Amino acid sequence: MLTDTKLRSLKPQGKVYRVADANGLCVEVRPSGARIWRYRYRFAGKANMLTIGDYPAVSLAEARAERDKARAQLKKGMDPALVVKIERAAQEEEAGNTFGALAKELVAQRAKKLTPGSVVRERRMLERDLGSIADLPVRSVTAPILLKALRKIEARGAVETAHRARAAAGMVFRYAIATGRAENNPALSLAGALTPTKTKHFSSLTEPGEVAKLLKAIYGYQGSPIVSAALKLSALLFVRPGELRAARWEDIDLDAAEWRYITNKTQTQHIVPLAGQVVELLEDVRPYARKSRYVFPSVRSIQKPISENTINAALRNLGFDGEMMTAHGFRAMARTLLDEVLGFRPDFIEHQLAHAVRDPLGRAYNRTTHLGERKKMMQAWANYLDELRRGT
Repeated sequence: MLTDTKLRSLKPQGKVYRVADANGLCVEVRPSGARIWRYRYRFAGKANMLTIGDYPAVSLAEARAERDKARAQLKKGMDPALVVKIERAAQEEEAGNTFGALAKELVAQRAKKLTPGSVVRERRMLERDLGSIADLPVRSVTAPILLKALRKIEARGAVETAHRARAAAGMVFRYAIATGRAENNPALSLAGALTPTKTKHFSSLTEPGEVAKLLKAIYGYQGSPIVSAALKLSALLFVRPGELRAARWEDIDLDAAEWRYITNKTQTQHIVPLAGQVVELLEDVRPYARKSRYVFPSVRSIQKPISENTINAALRNLGFDGEMMTAHGFRAMARTLLDEVLGFRPDFIEHQLAHAVRDPLGRAYNRTTHLGERKKMMQAWANYLDELRRGT
């Protein structure tokens, strides 16, 4: 049996030699003077040797404990050397899968559809505002750790930026989960933990966690099928409330998946691409329209659409008062999340909001500008709302 006194007395020789301890543990003395702990064992009928570490960095007691651990693995039919290799590979993989490394991967992926300016802003937020967690393995970033990073942003008075940083972190965690490098998204746990942003003129929910609650409430609405459909389509289409309530079947082409109408504000034709979920909702609600020309006829007369207060009243019944969410607020909700979470170009979003967007020469763009990209955006938006509502 070895002792510390004997270990310290071992001198290097012209070649490697070993001194046994017990139960396969030995110390290997090299010509350089290094003393290495080794564990000799047999697995599947073959002799093998496991390197435990250097003495005195690994003490005699620690070396014996590692030997006993290896012996226990052998009894379970495991090869100790293979176990060490697997553990080391897992540690190296985790060390490489830091929050910052995954953030860079994600930005590189999103750069294919973002404008150069958006790429710069997103990269700056992830590297600067969330730099304190960049070197942490993504699996080890918990909600309290992320909240501490966001509190630093709040402390400098940048409340809006803190909310955007939380959304950006959420994208990184979703990407990590999708690529098998994380199991949880701690950003979801921080809904409501940050200082609320100032209420805008039209109250709206723009935090994914809060939007998820809103969508679950809307899809659980127990009132009129007409109002239920109007609520869902308010979120999916984010057109002006007056334009939605006055929607007419003659303007909607379900086969082409398009809704074309004249906007109230600019009196120009606007095109709304219809996602698959929207087409399905319209097909479901049509029997309840009672052959009215309006998609959402009034309960009193099919000759008139629902009133301008119908959506807001339904939101209040669901627990969302005027200080939290309004019918017009679905537009701000879509504008924020399409830009900050889904990363679509601001001009695509502004076109879809039927805002006046002009080219560099000051000319108004044609109504069909970016229509193909807007179709993709509207489908992505519908899919994203489904994911929020289902908690996926």
